[in-house]
Amino acid sequence: MADTQQVDPKAERKVARLAQRISTFARAHGGAEGQVSYVGERGARIVLVGEDGGWGDLVAPTFEIAEQAVAKAGITRHESFDGEFAAKVTTGPYEWKRMAGIQLGG
Repeated sequence: MADTQQVDPKAERKVARLAQRISTFARAHGGAEGQVSYVGERGARIVLVGEDGGWGDLVAPTFEIAEQAVAKAGITRHESFDGEFAAKVTTGPYEWKRMAGIQLGG
């Protein structure tokens, strides 16, 4: 019996678009690593950390689409945003000011 696995063209387009954005980020930052987190009904968050310490994130409609996009982009995927991975993020004055503002009620 032939494999009749159905492919959702809309999901495939979303995977391709996310993978392209991940690849663009990776090229701009000398490479990248990522981590995928489930965020409920909203989908999944892909956190990207570049080799230069720059970071960004994307939201995918499902965890599966996020996983496929990361795999298609060919970057290293971490299971968690642990200390070693988080230490690669470079924070600048903007982030420090925002964090201080949160602590000071701003």
